[in-house]
Amino acid sequence: MELGNISQPVYGPGLKAPGSSTPGLVGMAHGFLRLVQPNALPVGVPVLCCLSFFLSQLLLYELGFLVCMAIGLLFIILVPLVGCCFCCCRC
Repeated sequence: MELGNISQPVYGPGLKAPGSSTPGLVGMAHGFLRLVQPNALPVGVPVLCCLSFFLSQLLLYELGFLVCMAIGLLFIILVPLVGCCFCCCRC
């Protein structure tokens, strides 16, 4: 097993779907992850003077997951509310 240069690692072009018996689902999951998180992780140690810049970069990195979470919470709240209105207000 070759480790290569540990202090200066060389990364590949991106994620590749592993071999699986369900390649459609694996491809769909990897496609979703590439869609919601296309930005690279911000690298660097935050310094006190640049903390706001680092936090803005971190929020940009997590923006796709935050949008998905907001849509999920909206559905969790709206679906039972609309169902209750349909059940109670049948005219």
